[in-house]
Amino acid sequence: MNNAEIEQEMKKYENQGFDYFQMEQIRRGLEKSIDVSKYADPKFANNQMFEIRKGLESGVDVDKYVDPKFNFFQMEEIHYGLEKGVDVDKYADSKFDFYQMCQIRQGLEEGLDVDKYADPKFNASQMYEIRLGLEKDLDIDKYADPKFDYEQMLEIRKGLKDDLDVDRYASPEFNNWQMSEIREGLKNNVDVSKYANPEFDSSQMYQIRLGLENKKQKEPEMEM
Repeated sequence: MNNAEIEQEMKKYENQGFDYFQMEQIRRGLEKSIDVSKYADPKFANNQMFEIRKGLESGVDVDKYVDPKFNFFQMEEIHYGLEKGVDVDKYADSKFDFYQMCQIRQGLEEGLDVDKYADPKFNASQMYEIRLGLEKDLDIDKYADPKFDYEQMLEIRKGLKDDLDVDRYASPEFNNWQMSEIREGLKNNVDVSKYANPEFDSSQMYQIRLGLENKKQKEPEMEM
């Protein structure tokens, strides 16, 4: 399409409620000879038009995200997934924000079972912790539960990574700081039952743990 033809075509979109930036996206689409009818609608913001245009230019199935319910960032995540050849139907849903979409897309790219966390009940940070657990083939069932916030999930994941008995602290009654103290005790082979009680705050747990560790260190000296 030459310049004269483009200008003629652009006249069709005048007085239809498009602002300058939306018109510019239509013009750029015409210059690339793509089907601008996919996004030439005032209901799309100019950045949404941009993402649809880029998808058309790259040859992906833009029908997966040509919907004003998706914001620009959500469209971008779906576009990325289409380019990577993953099953975007796993996350092309407005119930997921773009941060959540990103975590699901990355899991799909890594060949992980994203069904373990592709649920809006998990926020993006929780999804991240579950995804990392899946990457390391850990028993994510120990923490893939929305009752745990992402920091608690992190502490449980660290324990699983070190092959510790995470059942000693994998409970929402412990906050992440308390979990950390119990995890450190398990790692250092002390009797965590002495302080694995939600009635102790993390600073109290810390003091008890240090006492147990110091006592453990002195035991060999006393035997000598």
